Amino acid sequence: MQDAMVMDAVTPRFAEARVSRQQMPLSFLKAGQAGHVVKVRGKGDAPRHLENIGFVPGATVKVIAQQAGNLIVEVKGAQIALDKASAQKVITA
Repeated sequence: MQDAMVMDAVTPRFAEARVSRQQMPLSFLKAGQAGHVVKVRGKGDAPRHLENIGFVPGATVKVIAQQAGNLIVEVKGAQIALDKASAQKVITA
């Protein structure tokens, strides 16, 4: 019975944390910021290519550097350079 009471007290805090996290394109993150991949959008082969190099839902992505909208990011232990158009296809939270 006590376990159920503890769960009720903890659950709303976690639910609130999920709701407060806003989704945005990877291109909106600044150098030093990190987020989690929510989805990869787009048409054709671009989304599949991005997923193949590590941008899969749940993956942590950190912006290492940014210049003129182009990014160097770290995902799954690898540093990858993305142009602005590709970075806009990766949605993070």
